[in-house]
Amino acid sequence: MTSFKSGLALATLLFAQSTFACTIDGKEGFLPKNDMYISVNDKAAAGINESQFNSVIDKIETLYSSIVSQHGGELQIERNWTDGTVNAYAEQIGSTWKVAMFGGLARHRTITEDGFALVVCHELGHHIGGAPKYNSDEWASNEGQSDYFATLKCLRRVWMSENNQEIIARMDVPQIVKTRCAKSWSDKADEAICIRGAMAGDSVANLFASMSWGRAPKFDTPDRKVVNRTNDRHPAYQCRLDTYFQGALCEKSYNEDVAQDSEVTGTCHGSLGDMTGLRPLCWFRPSAQ
Repeated sequence: MTSFKSGLALATLLFAQSTFACTIDGKEGFLPKNDMYISVNDKAAAGINESQFNSVIDKIETLYSSIVSQHGGELQIERNWTDGTVNAYAEQIGSTWKVAMFGGLARHRTITEDGFALVVCHELGHHIGGAPKYNSDEWASNEGQSDYFATLKCLRRVWMSENNQEIIARMDVPQIVKTRCAKSWSDKADEAICIRGAMAGDSVANLFASMSWGRAPKFDTPDRKVVNRTNDRHPAYQCRLDTYFQGALCEKSYNEDVAQDSEVTGTCHGSLGDMTGLRPLCWFRPSAQ
């Protein structure tokens, strides 16, 4: 297995050949660059096990390989279970569109199967998550858009055939999530997926807090910041949780594709009167109506 340092050296070598987004070296990973490492032999590790790690990737890979092919790429999900890196990244080299997942992230105590699925979907979102893109013209959807795509489209597709009402019945769901998902979705099956997507975001929000030694973001304390221009890089952690929640609340079908050159198509995008389902203004500045 390639060591973490060797992997970074390889990523540096490949940088000359490809444009990176959400990388461990070069640009940022799913998390900002960090030196946390959770060994496969760490007896104190929690998170998910190898079987769950592979099961989540199997399902997303099966559902999205053909979709990525329609976009002109060949999806490759790299399964680095024995690597303790606590991060994930996406890159494109020619027609190979890669998502790299690491066992260290999966073993982190905050990560549930659904939280891990959200991270895979986020990385996939860099490839097909639509506008806005990094620097407006690179191949990769920016960080906020990839977060939004994860709950707006990807997780809904992944969970559509599962018994989501039974799954959420085992979760400790905040009342605000139940209330807002019920308000957004009249169909109970859709409502359950909304709740599940929000709680996947909660798992990842707890990871953010753990990595920064800070207080975990909450559903009832949204980020009030309003940006003057769209932020392509990682939004603040509360802003990221807000984005996951808004993606889950948006009533657009997962079958209504986003567009690579339009931030409107397939998304909730409208007046500022009702913000339900809209990308949060703490990272997103609408440029079209």
